[in-house]
Amino acid sequence: MALDILFTSLALSLPPLLLLLLLLSAKKFNNKKKNLPPGPPPLPIIGNLHQLGHLPHQSLWKLSQQHGPVMLVHLGGIPTVIVSSPSAAREILRTHDLNCCSRPRLLGTGRLSYDYLDIAFVEYGDYWREVRKISVLELFSAKRTESFRYVREEEVASMIDSIAKSANSGTPINMSERFMALTADITCRVAFGKAFQGTKFDDGRLMHMVHEGLAMLGSFSASDFFPRFGWIVDRFTGLHSRMEETFSNLDAFYQQVIEEHRNANKSNEENEDIVDLLLKMERDQTELATIRFKEDNIKAILMDIFLGGVDTGALTLDWAMAELARNPRVMRKAQEEIRSCVGNKKQVVEDDLHKLKYLKLVLKESMRLHPPSVLLIPRETMGHFKLFGYDIEPKTRVQVNVWGIGRDPSLWEHPEEFVPERFEDSPIDYKGNHFELLTFGAGRRGCPAILMGMATVELALANVLHSFDWELPEGMKEGDVSMEEGPGLTVFKKVPLTLMPVRPSHETNV
Repeated sequence: MALDILFTSLALSLPPLLLLLLLLSAKKFNNKKKNLPPGPPPLPIIGNLHQLGHLPHQSLWKLSQQHGPVMLVHLGGIPTVIVSSPSAAREILRTHDLNCCSRPRLLGTGRLSYDYLDIAFVEYGDYWREVRKISVLELFSAKRTESFRYVREEEVASMIDSIAKSANSGTPINMSERFMALTADITCRVAFGKAFQGTKFDDGRLMHMVHEGLAMLGSFSASDFFPRFGWIVDRFTGLHSRMEETFSNLDAFYQQVIEEHRNANKSNEENEDIVDLLLKMERDQTELATIRFKEDNIKAILMDIFLGGVDTGALTLDWAMAELARNPRVMRKAQEEIRSCVGNKKQVVEDDLHKLKYLKLVLKESMRLHPPSVLLIPRETMGHFKLFGYDIEPKTRVQVNVWGIGRDPSLWEHPEEFVPERFEDSPIDYKGNHFELLTFGAGRRGCPAILMGMATVELALANVLHSFDWELPEGMKEGDVSMEEGPGLTVFKKVPLTLMPVRPSHETNV
């Protein structure tokens, strides 16, 4: 009887077991058949992390020269596809944009965005669609950008006045700091309604919060590459406690700004800043609203604006001015255009900018060589698709190497040289339509604040070149200007740019 029961049990269980074995074999066979992108062989556990180096975008570009413009690397346990050509970028950012428009959940972005309540780092879904719509139609629209024109013009004029004092005394200026202070004041006035120069925030704390926030967003977190045990490493290295301290400081800052606005009882919509606008949305929302807009939502969006707005514009100006200091021919040509168009006016205003064609070429060329975001913020695939015949699996991270595309000798003649004229009669722009120049990304995840950001950059650079001639500090030659990069979410000049402002010979006053 016992044997009968055993044989009966085996007979009943054998078909399911055989089916399970067949399914497992089929899965293994299918995995073998998948045509994954080429890439360097990974080591156990760490994958290819050891090959990233101090400046990952440069290391990945060198690896892509060996393995191709669509390359698979393993960052710890995370498969990541690195895209390094315009045609491959077009496939990711346009053809397969919907499949590639989500974001991975990372330690820094999750914490500083109040668990993904912002615009830039939130996963794709209903919430992202709603906040993206708010950003495009309300926060960064052409009308809103124009409404803050007076802020940009006032703050640039203030910067020029402060530079004039250094010109009078013959004192060199740290232009890297000066540009950062400018974009900080403009961003704070646009977002919070006031600049912080001369207030209780103007004691280094504000810029420290910016630097710490950006460092945490771009930090190497073991949790991001080793999800099962990385948190132990992050606590051991002190990253977790540093992250919490940064979050606490930023949160207290946002809270104070919000409370000041709640108590202000503003009535003049002409001077409405972004916090006013977000608080009005919170007040006016109905029970039928798709998303519930609360204080943490406001803080998360302020994080995007505050950290992104201060950093990106300042770095763009810094790199452009450094290239001009190294290339006096280009600087003179840009100055001649500006001074010819503006005439005897003391200040370049935004109405003048459309006439400054060569200045726009200078900025395109600078952003080709020095995009602030050298690797676009990582995307995460939501389903399987084919990229140039390669299988791209769900939950794969994808990053576009904008820095590498900008220096590809197959795309650009003499790519390491600074030649703005290469963009003459070229349709290539930075607005997401041309994948050779992806300064602000493209597709659904493209930066919504292009208009506002570039208005600041163009106005500031035009005025700096219009109001002063520029010399290197005594003993320096053009080739001595350091172009060494520092690591981070955005790439800054490792050695700050120091220049000497000189009044133009035809002027007596600035």
